[in-house]
Amino acid sequence: MASTTWSTDTVGTREGFTFWQDAVCRAVLNVSTEAPSEGFRARIASRSFDTLRFACFAATGHEIVRSRTHIAGAGEDHYLVSLQTHGRSRIAQGERAFLLEPGEIAVLDGQQPFRVAFPERVRRVLAVIPRRAVDSRTPRLRTSPTRRIAAEGPYADLLRRHLLQLAQGEGSLGPAEAALLTENLCNLLVLATAEDPAAEERHPQVQVEAMLAFCRRHLSDPDLSPRTVAAHCRVSVRTVHLRFEATGRTFGRWLLDSRLDACQRALRDPQQAGRGISEIAYAAGFGDLSHFNRAFRQRSGMTPSDWRGGGGGVTAPMDSCFDNLSMRTIHSSSS
Repeated sequence: MASTTWSTDTVGTREGFTFWQDAVCRAVLNVSTEAPSEGFRARIASRSFDTLRFACFAATGHEIVRSRTHIAGAGEDHYLVSLQTHGRSRIAQGERAFLLEPGEIAVLDGQQPFRVAFPERVRRVLAVIPRRAVDSRTPRLRTSPTRRIAAEGPYADLLRRHLLQLAQGEGSLGPAEAALLTENLCNLLVLATAEDPAAEERHPQVQVEAMLAFCRRHLSDPDLSPRTVAAHCRVSVRTVHLRFEATGRTFGRWLLDSRLDACQRALRDPQQAGRGISEIAYAAGFGDLSHFNRAFRQRSGMTPSDWRGGGGGVTAPMDSCFDNLSMRTIHSSSS
């Protein structure tokens, strides 16, 4: 993937904002930049692959405007997908206007004018995706393309991971991996904007990915249960059990293994040598120390203190069934 970086630090103060407008046009889409804050500074890194573009930028306050003049001079029709990682953005397109908070994702129609205001320091990740790549999967966004995807949405975790890996991934990310991640990104975008809950049932692999992402993020919560996962993913408790069983483990087995994995890593981590064993167990989501000690010994063949001391023992493999997202396609049929 070709990569280019622009920074206002490379030009004089007077030329900085003009330089920034040119950088954004080259890295993302044709736009105008307006209302810079005093002492404006910005940096953007862009990566391109085939017809797709990904970018990360950090900047002080300003506004970005895309007008019909910019659209008329553009080539292929695109969707603009933006992940807010720091600060806030005020977004307006057509009759829709909303505030984008950190962790949230916005989808804008590149063929319609829009305005994005950054009232404070901001960091964002952007993806410019040809409309045909998404519309071929669903007609949904054609009629209502301007969307805000909440940070706690069922597929938001996976969308964030894909956007970050494509925009910030190491140089080892090759064309094949980038193409597969982009395929997954488009499918996730379709599902994240779905208005028909029944449509999600047709994509069990995506559902289990979303469930696992939610569980990993809330692993330390002692109240994490099939019911909380079901509520988050907008499915029945029975569906949660079925999806986990399809991975070869029940929900309870996966949860216990993952919490023991976390404890084993922490107990062997020199930087956590000052933490007590009970503190580590509670932080991993165990609410009962006697249960933790029994489970730890059954799995490793030793006590947590012996494990911390560097003893041997046999450990179960860490959960990796669905960690390597770049090596597998998440399928989504047109709907």
